[in-house]
Amino acid sequence: MQLFYSSGSPYARAVRVALRETGLLDRVEERETTLRDPKAVVLPHSPVGRVPTLVLADGTVLTETALILPYLDTLGGAYPLLPPAALARCGQVLGLLEGMAVWNRELRRPEHERSPGVIALETTRVNRVADALEAQGEVQGWTAPARPDAADILLGCALGYAERRHRAWPWREGRPVLARFFDSLAERPSFRATIPPLSGI
Repeated sequence: MQLFYSSGSPYARAVRVALRETGLLDRVEERETTLRDPKAVVLPHSPVGRVPTLVLADGTVLTETALILPYLDTLGGAYPLLPPAALARCGQVLGLLEGMAVWNRELRRPEHERSPGVIALETTRVNRVADALEAQGEVQGWTAPARPDAADILLGCALGYAERRHRAWPWREGRPVLARFFDSLAERPSFRATIPPLSGI
């Protein structure tokens, strides 16, 4: 199998972390690709041109984190990534990531092309989801899990994206539970091996 990824993508990072955590990495060749580039190496495999893209041994192509993570659970890894308890939190964290991605994309536009309404909407959504996760973590006493499930991995990658690629959002302010949770996850070898590059935003 081949996994096409971009080092700055939190969606692709989640799959890369999951492969390492479940012991499936030796079954996958990781290939970095450019994005929004007519010469991107992923395009002959997927016209969508997005990451992550997983090409299976029979040529089937899976694109999108929400499809690839459940597929990994069919491969007999060290433990399941998507137990029922993780599903609701996965949906919340994917919404958080989507809001950050849209907000970040607006900030990368020239200032006169940015939409203040979109930025305000996504800023509100991102903070609302983060506050809900903070409250859940406080009630449930979140600690760094020995076996992070898909929701844990996605949350770690989302907050890691905010740390290094979307620094316009001061996510740590007023969220000590999320901060402790992220700091513990960030020390895991799987997260350390997939740290995204710093961005100017």
